[in-house]
Amino acid sequence: MAANSGDTGWILTASAFVLLMTLPGLGLFYGGLVRARNVLSVLMHCFAIACAISLLWAVVGYSLVFDGTAPWIGGTDNLFLANLAPLRDGLTLPENAFALFQMTFAAITPALVIGAFVERVRFGWVMAFSFLWTLLVYFPVAHWLWGGGWLAAQWGALDFAGGIVVHTTAGVAALVVALMLGARKGFNKTLMLPHSPALTMTGAGLLWVGWYGFNGGSALAANAGAASAILNTHFAACTAALVWIGIEYWRIGKPTSVGIVTGAIAGLATVTPAAGYTGPAGAIILGLLGGALCFFAVQIVKQKWAVDDSLDVFAVHGVGGMLGSLLIPLMMLPAMGGIGFVDGNNVQHQFVAQALAVGVTILWTAAITFGCAKGAALLVPMRVSEEAEHDGLDLASHGERGWEID
Repeated sequence: MAANSGDTGWILTASAFVLLMTLPGLGLFYGGLVRARNVLSVLMHCFAIACAISLLWAVVGYSLVFDGTAPWIGGTDNLFLANLAPLRDGLTLPENAFALFQMTFAAITPALVIGAFVERVRFGWVMAFSFLWTLLVYFPVAHWLWGGGWLAAQWGALDFAGGIVVHTTAGVAALVVALMLGARKGFNKTLMLPHSPALTMTGAGLLWVGWYGFNGGSALAANAGAASAILNTHFAACTAALVWIGIEYWRIGKPTSVGIVTGAIAGLATVTPAAGYTGPAGAIILGLLGGALCFFAVQIVKQKWAVDDSLDVFAVHGVGGMLGSLLIPLMMLPAMGGIGFVDGNNVQHQFVAQALAVGVTILWTAAITFGCAKGAALLVPMRVSEEAEHDGLDLASHGERGWEID
């Protein structure tokens, strides 16, 4: 049996879309939200992480996630992407195309985490932490849910495109590191305004377009399932964006550009785990709930908890991903346009599976993230000096400025 050229072409295109989310989408989105003296450091983090994790994926990552169906971790037959089959089992794709697509997910996940600790962290620590974290958190969780591991095979937990594997792990890791690192100087005392909402809106637009590949590509074929996932992705983002600025207008009297794009990202994160299992009605509800819950989660984390998760990774990606993952059983109902249940499954059984997967992922991610952060700190201290933080990481860490002003 030969690979299907249409399916292969779509997955290659979707892979490019997901890489676009990291380079340059996430970099611009995050970069616009920091102060001008730190924009280059954010772009550097995203770029360098994409390079390092892509190589880690080739050497060990793909094999540990997708080689075999052992409960806890994959095998070693595909180290360095060796012994790939002409067709990935159960798909109409060459296995190297499948490996390419999955690589882009591995690359963006640790890049999401950096939003928690911008403007105060050492570049060397970021690289060491991202390497360890991807190896010890992302790879195992991806295997448990996507590689035939215990959460999917034994419990039937579902994660269509990364609500647990990507967004829950990144969100929890962000919260842990933000707590460990401490706040930026002046946090909750002085205004730390985004230096370029225009860059942030541009980055958000690239993320939104890229999410078509992120969720639509996760159907792993060019078919109606991919089209449905893309439609759901779009409707959830539209709904959450409008919900966010609606709440802003109610609370502060002005809808903001940063607000509308943050709302869109919240909707995208919330629909991601369910994008292939629900219909437009479910997607709109996910956008409504995700936009509202993530908005108030931002206030809770920064104001009530006083945690400097600088770019709201936990409140937007973590909370949105967990919410969408837990709501999958309801979103699967035919009344929501969902695919329904098979094999005697039902809402209650699926909810238990989802709750177990989310709970286990939270605990595993929190514990191992703490260990990875401490381990990386043995090589490179976590935090820059007060002088470097004051001068900005662009100059202190890279000897360059993001913007040269005459």
